[in-house]
Amino acid sequence: MAEGWAKKILGEKWNVFSAVIESHGLNPKAIEAMKEVNIDLSNHTSDLIDKDIIIQADLVVTLCSHADDNCPTLPPNVKKEHWYFDDPAGKEWSVFQRVRDEIGKKNKEFYQI
Repeated sequence: MAEGWAKKILGEKWNVFSAVIESHGLNPKAIEAMKEVNIDLSNHTSDLIDKDIIIQADLVVTLCSHADDNCPTLPPNVKKEHWYFDDPAGKEWSVFQRVRDEIGKKNKEFYQI
C-alpha cells in the first residue's frame, strides 16, 4: 500500500520500489482497500529486498518493527526512515482501511503534499 501511495503522490518525480524481508505474497484485501482510493495494485509484486535495490536507493522506508530490525546494512549515502504501522494481515476489513489511510497521510506529510 505504501508503494501505491508514494507512486500516486510523487508521480514521475521519484522512482519508487517496494521490497520485503519475507515474501508472503500480495494480500487481496490490500488490493481492494487501495482500489477504494483509486490506486491499482493488481500488478504489484512482493519482491525480496536485495543489494541491487539497496545500491540504487536514496531512501529506504521500513513500515514495521520486523522490517526495521532486519533491514540489511545500508550504504552511508542511503537515508533510512522508519514509519510504524499496524500490520493489517489477518485482521478485519476496517483495519485495512485505517492502515491504508494512515499510510496515505504519512506519505503526504513526508513529501509535503
